[in-house]
Amino acid sequence: MTNSNAPDARAAVDPAVLAELGRLRDSIDNIDAAVVHMLAERFKCTQQVGHLKAEHALPPADPSRESRQITRLRELAENAKLDPAFAEKLLNFIISEVIRHHEQIAADNSSAKSSQT
Repeated sequence: MTNSNAPDARAAVDPAVLAELGRLRDSIDNIDAAVVHMLAERFKCTQQVGHLKAEHALPPADPSRESRQITRLRELAENAKLDPAFAEKLLNFIISEVIRHHEQIAADNSSAKSSQT
């Protein structure tokens, strides 16, 4: 099995192609960094939501909100020429993480209240 990234394979490729490949990969790396930073900001907001829900004894999950978000994201994906099924899978993964965080926040909040009494 040959490795297409091996130095001898790269030597046979036009330098202009390698330069374009490098440029595209740099763009991908920048986009990946932006995605990570955007997800971090999103989770900062959802952590605040989790604390608010825990303080007011609201359930960690909100199925109607989740359904609206999935519908909204699928529409955004279609408009952006992104596979809506992929966008939905991604959002479902994010939602499951958010709910897990909200459950942990609620449990921590409940433990803190129990220890105060």
